[in-house]
Amino acid sequence: MMKGWSDFLEESGGQVVDGRAEHFSHAEAELRAALNDGAVCSDLSYRGLIAAQGPDADLFLQGQLTCDVQRATLDHSILGAFCSPKGRALACLRLFRREDAVYLELPQELVEPTLARLRKYVLRAKVTLEDASHRLVRFGVAGPHAEAVLTNQFGAIPEAINSVIHTTGEWSDITVIRLPGITPRFELHGPLPVMQGLWAALDSTVTFTGAEPWRLLDILAGIPTIYPETVEAFVPQMINLDALDGINFRKGCYTGQEVVARMHYLGKLKRRMYVARMDGENPPRPGDALFSPQADASQSAGRIVDAAKHPDGGYAVLAVALIECAEQGVLHLGDAQGATLKLEPLPYPFDPAD
Repeated sequence: MMKGWSDFLEESGGQVVDGRAEHFSHAEAELRAALNDGAVCSDLSYRGLIAAQGPDADLFLQGQLTCDVQRATLDHSILGAFCSPKGRALACLRLFRREDAVYLELPQELVEPTLARLRKYVLRAKVTLEDASHRLVRFGVAGPHAEAVLTNQFGAIPEAINSVIHTTGEWSDITVIRLPGITPRFELHGPLPVMQGLWAALDSTVTFTGAEPWRLLDILAGIPTIYPETVEAFVPQMINLDALDGINFRKGCYTGQEVVARMHYLGKLKRRMYVARMDGENPPRPGDALFSPQADASQSAGRIVDAAKHPDGGYAVLAVALIECAEQGVLHLGDAQGATLKLEPLPYPFDPAD
């Protein structure tokens, strides 16, 4: 988190710990506000940015990511994954463009290892890759009133999911991305001074929150995140990236493409990602193992992808699990005595036969 933004958040009442706004003094109320009828404004400094620039930037990224990079335009954002040669996701990314750069958004703690891996493939390509986390401030606005709140400030907002606008006028130079979700959601990226001014201008119309409410909204939207604990744990189809338009099966070769394509054309998907709720005193963590009595003793029934506290009690989770165990059996966290996962409907269509 850039120093000027960290200082600003603390002056605004934020509790900033290790470059992350934890809350604004009312953690439980902020979590509940994310599912209420108003609007929340969440600091997203826990998300980092990689910028790719140069005449070969698109060609280079096209050879590394699962998505069709050309579909990331000034007007449209897309999801994708960066995979190992074995087809395992090293990072799940959101791509968007500002000016002459393609930005890759991912957890801050994965920025440096992802950069290091990507740079190994640059060779003679005319592309520069750098940590751009300090170029732009980022926060999100969500809730039933989010559209009205932002329209009042900007005059216009992105209308379709994953569409993008770049603001002009009083709040110029802000990139606004409309995200999928159970409620209208918008992600904003812009320079420090203008974002400080906009945050202050939103004061009377939103509830300010730290990162946890936004993670909750991502989970309920069925949007996966790869964390250090789950690097190389999943093939992209397991985390539903094909259902989220994050894999292009016709664009040609990229790192890990042979494994991803083989699963699509020749294999049968045995694991997929589910949204679930669970109780229990021990909070689930990304990478935690799942147990099912229906699973073969030689294999795990699945793993937690992401988890966040739910204001109605317990936790909301994303979990990759054996389809047979999830849909015809039962899943527990850890072992047979662990908390039971109660599956909930995904907010988007998913057909493992596609």
